[in-house]
Amino acid sequence: MRLLFTLCVVTCLAPVLSRAGLAAQSTPVSSPHGTATLLSDSDTFMPGQEMHFGLRLQLAPGWHTYWQNPGDAGEAVTLALHASGGAVGEGGPIEWPVPQRLSDGPLMSYAYTGDVLLPVRLEPREAEEGADMVVDATADWLVCATVCVPEHGEFSLTLPRGPLSPSAQAPLFARAAAQRPVASPFAARIAADGTLSLMGAGLSPAMVREAWFMPEQPGLIDHDAPQPLHVRDGLLQLGLKVADGFHKDAPLPGIVVIRDVSGREQALAITAQPGGAPAMASAPPTGSSAGLLRLVALAFAGGMILNLMPCVFPVLAMKILSLERMARGERRAALTGAALYAGGIVATFVLLGVVIVGLRMAGNVVGWGFQFQSVTFVTLMCWLLFAISLNLLGVFSFGMRIAALGGGGTLSGHMGDFLTGVLAVVVATPCTAPFMGAAVAGALSASPVVGIVIFVAMGLGLAAPYLLLAMVPGLVRLLPRPGAWMEIVRQALAFPMLATCVWLAWVATLQGGQVAVPVLAGGMVLIALAAWLLRMAQDAAMTGTGKEGFILGCRGGALFAIGLALGGVLMVMPALAPPGADATQAQSTDDGTEAFSQARLDALRAQGRPVFIDMTAAWCISCLVNERVALSPQHVRDAFARQGVVYMKGDWTGRDAAITTFLRDHGRDGVPLYVYYPAHQEGIVLPQILTPGLVLRTIGAQ
Repeated sequence: MRLLFTLCVVTCLAPVLSRAGLAAQSTPVSSPHGTATLLSDSDTFMPGQEMHFGLRLQLAPGWHTYWQNPGDAGEAVTLALHASGGAVGEGGPIEWPVPQRLSDGPLMSYAYTGDVLLPVRLEPREAEEGADMVVDATADWLVCATVCVPEHGEFSLTLPRGPLSPSAQAPLFARAAAQRPVASPFAARIAADGTLSLMGAGLSPAMVREAWFMPEQPGLIDHDAPQPLHVRDGLLQLGLKVADGFHKDAPLPGIVVIRDVSGREQALAITAQPGGAPAMASAPPTGSSAGLLRLVALAFAGGMILNLMPCVFPVLAMKILSLERMARGERRAALTGAALYAGGIVATFVLLGVVIVGLRMAGNVVGWGFQFQSVTFVTLMCWLLFAISLNLLGVFSFGMRIAALGGGGTLSGHMGDFLTGVLAVVVATPCTAPFMGAAVAGALSASPVVGIVIFVAMGLGLAAPYLLLAMVPGLVRLLPRPGAWMEIVRQALAFPMLATCVWLAWVATLQGGQVAVPVLAGGMVLIALAAWLLRMAQDAAMTGTGKEGFILGCRGGALFAIGLALGGVLMVMPALAPPGADATQAQSTDDGTEAFSQARLDALRAQGRPVFIDMTAAWCISCLVNERVALSPQHVRDAFARQGVVYMKGDWTGRDAAITTFLRDHGRDGVPLYVYYPAHQEGIVLPQILTPGLVLRTIGAQ
């Protein structure tokens, strides 16, 4: 009898219980890209008492939808809410949670992934006394992955009258409220040049590690442009690149996200008022004097270590020959040559830094070694080193006597020393030595004056070993006496140069495809022809056996051959690999390696998968050595498979804004960069020189 009574009670109450459980949640609208539902934070309603409704989007992995300002592409979610029946009213605007920044090439979007709730407020007004309230909603949203799909949903909820009672979905609304930006405690100003300033107690270099700004309205700034950060006590400044829709006399509303030294983020809602610092250059440098000294020390150490990197070997091979002057006791000439060599290095470092900063301020996404992302530059470098190799082998004599390779007056020798320093920096940029990453990033994020100081320190570090050899007589006495062996060494050093040419030809092929091969090889033939003609002219002039017309003809033919080669590469090569094209990214990944994608990385981390990121480039010798020694061995790859680690490789051989952004987010402006993301943890940045043991210990396989 008791069991029968219980069954009767349950049967009678089932519709009521079902109604209460479903009242705060509509029937879902589903598609292959996700599920949308209208939720309420209360199972009941009461006229005059505010409540929340929200559109819940549960997106499939790899898909995203957009914030109120979608950024460079996309469309914001819209939600229209109307109440009728026992109460009437219209829903307010969406109370947006803080979005993610998703970079796709040169475009930046502000978006949501995974599970997101977009709430609105409703304060119902009395209508039909005693009746239920019916809430109807219409929503439109755009979901994107590799393609974009517009979606639409119509939803309905029926709520009974009664004291407000938290629904089962109320915790989702609490989570959404916690994800909204908080009102900023700092005064905000926006200058006419785009300098955004936050001012107030609590801002300091010790507290702020990173910061970025997202405007509420589109068309005001270049979303993908770098936002250089400067912080001092009481002041934070971000350099924004303004767009056509920006008005210098209008307030700028948006969100500033600040990431502190522990990695914790805080989003601040601001409305920057017109005014502020007139120029970014006037902002004080980031950090204290101790921080600057640390960056200078890192730059100097990185420059010294750069001498040991494979990129600089060809130049050092040339520079060895100029030690002959020291061995002969020509101390003054040796000191002058060393000073000019150092001057060439420092001047080129400073010029390269100015060019990089200028391009970044103009909105270009570039970093250390950016010039090697141009197939034209790589081809010209290959030809230059090929010509130097022919000079070392004695095919012709170069009048400017680069690196003191032959006869000539004092002027030509000194010019050769300076140009050798220039060449040392140019060919060194494919490498990033230990300590250089932090120094370069610091130089590019600091004020121009501080940046120049850091680049000068890096140049002095590169020149230091040769300067020390020239300045210390005791070291000079250790050098062997001059003799016939010098000519043998000179010719032998041509072969490292030729090996470098082979490497550069390979890089040019990766960037420009197979069509680049005949252009590059044809240019080398023309350069060899020019060298042969110059040698004939030089021999005829020295022996006095050649007529003036013959000598002029040979020299003119050499100039014509060089001009023909240069004209060919300038016309053909840029068309083979336009900026932004990256032929290597399309290569097969049969070895299990995945091409880098920020969206894919986010999806893997959301799934709790460990990920190893390898940012590399074909022109980066350090990267190739690390890959061969520490990442490609079979026992390392087997360990990756056992640990379930996804190996993602980002190829920066050609310009890739997504990789540049990733590098910048990790305090780097060049490759290599290695980051390991353990499951459900933040990334661990590895050193720039790897060993198999270090890699295995990092992923927990040893």
